[in-house]
Amino acid sequence: MEFKTSASNPTGDLEVIQSKENDVFYSYIEFIREKREARKPFDAVLQDSTATPEAVEEARAGVAALTEEVNEYQYYLTNDPRNFLFGKYLNMVTEPQVPEAPDSVDNAALWQYLWYRDHYWDRVDFSDPRLVRDGAFDSMVSRYWSKVLPQIPDTMIAEAHGLLAKTLETDNRDMFKYILHHMTYASESSKIMCMDKVFVNLVNAYYRTGQVDWLEDEQLQKILERADDLKHSLCGNQPPDITLPDLDQNEWVSLHDIEAKYTVLCIWESTCGHCKKEMPKLQRIYDEWAPRGLEIFAIGNDFEPEPWQKFIRDKGFTDWINVSDNPLINAQDSATALIYGGVTNIESLNFRTTFDVYATPKLFLLDKDKKIIAKQVGAVQLAEILSQFEGLETTVPYFEPEERRESAENDH
Repeated sequence: MEFKTSASNPTGDLEVIQSKENDVFYSYIEFIREKREARKPFDAVLQDSTATPEAVEEARAGVAALTEEVNEYQYYLTNDPRNFLFGKYLNMVTEPQVPEAPDSVDNAALWQYLWYRDHYWDRVDFSDPRLVRDGAFDSMVSRYWSKVLPQIPDTMIAEAHGLLAKTLETDNRDMFKYILHHMTYASESSKIMCMDKVFVNLVNAYYRTGQVDWLEDEQLQKILERADDLKHSLCGNQPPDITLPDLDQNEWVSLHDIEAKYTVLCIWESTCGHCKKEMPKLQRIYDEWAPRGLEIFAIGNDFEPEPWQKFIRDKGFTDWINVSDNPLINAQDSATALIYGGVTNIESLNFRTTFDVYATPKLFLLDKDKKIIAKQVGAVQLAEILSQFEGLETTVPYFEPEERRESAENDH
């Protein structure tokens, strides 16, 4: 590449001596500069409140003519058979023009949204890895993932595979890497409920199958382990059957044996400050919703049963099902005997790992088939979700505003 310019006006006086790509690029910049200058008189008229209707009409016509010139030049560059990089870039950053919906369509706005979503990536040349290196591509991926797509895990999973397939069809490893990394990180770190389902799906589909070859073994292993930590508690899945001793540590109770329209799986501990605030709220939810088919399966996270038992009895949390482990059943010989004897299973004795318990309380809402339909919510949010599922307009009138705020802050 060879350029020549002046110190006083480096952009305006730039002359491309050798580099056709840059010649096209800087010619476009100069063209746009000229059109902006030509538009200034028209803009001045349009901003002048004293301008006559005839002058305004003439100014609008002038702006329209300039806009048409710009559009024609951009069309020429993006369809130039010489296939310049700048033309591809210009095409990528140009928003698609959404057509009017057909008259036969009932919901025109939905039709136009779906058209836009389906054609969002038409402007990108998936065979050219150079496009990844511009910030505009990152903006496109980010906007698509967080704004264009509905934040529904199953939809995002399907769209993710479709987009990644475009990069694999053209063997564009740079785009594949960039898009997959963005989606993986965004879904794993998302605050939206159930988005970890997307993360686990992507890990199983691409990282676990040898398609991610740019990570060190240690980095890859951490991602695989994180997906394993989450696999038992994904929305739409039935968690393992948890079987643990009851409040008196005499009878073994199974989660899957509960017959209820809704089951709240709650993991908590008696010494946890947040739990002490949330459990009384959960009691109010239980009193309100038990007649409507709600059961609570509360697992004590205390390693010793005595404080947990005392707290439950002192507070009167005895109406629902309380279970917990204890040091005796967790001893290696006892655990082995209980598992091989069919009394319980490894997921139950390792429930902290099974449900990725890094903080308490941790709540899961299960449907009648014991599939997870909501997770990691506070007590107030749980009541709101139940009301929504039942089509009730009035939600959580039994919580004060301060309690709602606290529950939202404690929502993991």
